[in-house]
Amino acid sequence: MNPTRSDLLAVRASARAVSEEFFARGWTDGLPIIPPTEEEVRAMLGGTTLSLDAVVAHVPPSGAPATVEKLAVNAVMAGCRLEYFPVLIAAVQAATDKQIELLSVQATTHPCAPLIIVNGPIRQRIQLNCKGNAFGQGWMANATIGRAMRFVLVNIGGGIPGPVDRSTLGQPSKYT
Repeated sequence: MNPTRSDLLAVRASARAVSEEFFARGWTDGLPIIPPTEEEVRAMLGGTTLSLDAVVAHVPPSGAPATVEKLAVNAVMAGCRLEYFPVLIAAVQAATDKQIELLSVQATTHPCAPLIIVNGPIRQRIQLNCKGNAFGQGWMANATIGRAMRFVLVNIGGGIPGPVDRSTLGQPSKYT
């Protein structure tokens, strides 16, 4: 098993059945997902010039490598569009900076979650809402990039609710 490559899971079922299977394995947040087929992941990889096995960061608490391919899998599951992928890569790099102390965020009893702030021309290009209701519904970029980040924290970093993420109350920002 190569820790930098994703495992393939052969499933011949409906999207709903795949979503249920992923939920049963602890890979989702309880909401439906987009199945990360080879075709969908390959398409997402078109959003970067980095190689699929390039390690973007090591995500606490597990310290597992977040490769471009693994980030693409989580981005697809969250419903990200191709043009959002560079923002997810940058967000993972930023969140895993040693000064952020992501291990403490991932394994606390406090209901905290990382906040991603995006600036520059890309925010207009991907229609990232930075005005009224910025934390509310109705903005695909905001919702899916945040959700993909949560999947990365759980699926790569191991911040599993209960055994590792010990938040006593949780909060909606842990969805997106």
